[in-house]
Amino acid sequence: VVQTVTEKELTAAKLSLLHAQVEPHFLYNTLASAQYLTRSDPALADQMLGNLITYLRYSLPRTDSSASTLGEEVERARAYLDILKIRMGPRLQLQIEVPKHLLTLAFPAMMLQTLVENAIKHGLESRTSGGTVWILASEADGRVAVTVADDGQGFSEQSNGTGIGLRNVRERLRLAYGSDASLSVVANFPSGVAATITVPATDAPSAVVQP
Repeated sequence: VVQTVTEKELTAAKLSLLHAQVEPHFLYNTLASAQYLTRSDPALADQMLGNLITYLRYSLPRTDSSASTLGEEVERARAYLDILKIRMGPRLQLQIEVPKHLLTLAFPAMMLQTLVENAIKHGLESRTSGGTVWILASEADGRVAVTVADDGQGFSEQSNGTGIGLRNVRERLRLAYGSDASLSVVANFPSGVAATITVPATDAPSAVVQP
């Protein structure tokens, strides 16, 4: 189906609104934690603020029409999780397995972040023992699949695939790719949830791999 110019403009506007979602409570809590650490552990405060700068750099609205890359989205998620590792201590572990050759592929902005935030909020944050977040990516048959998994509390009303954040992701995928992309949310083994976004594997224009 060919979209009219007006429909394309409306779709672009809707996509922009759907991914403009930097969490204000996260910013407040991070700054409050950094302020406390400036007195008790200045080096750790500096590390936390460095991670926050990285997170914000990848979260600012783009001034051009270039697509985000998987590498940029992974770096944003890594900065976010590194901040939480400072706040949660040994309760939070992180494993990232994304082949380097996939980092330049185009990937929708903020979608990986939504899955990571879900894993923390609905899987690990309320658990006394915490747990692990995995970010995994693979390519097959011209498609790239990116999975965020956790070993947290598993499915609940908030994490059963129908939450606002996940509905947001599904709507953005539909608007951007039609039937060529998907989001699946399944139980992880032995506990937790695994959410996978699958999109066509295409190089982003002028993609830059972050070191």
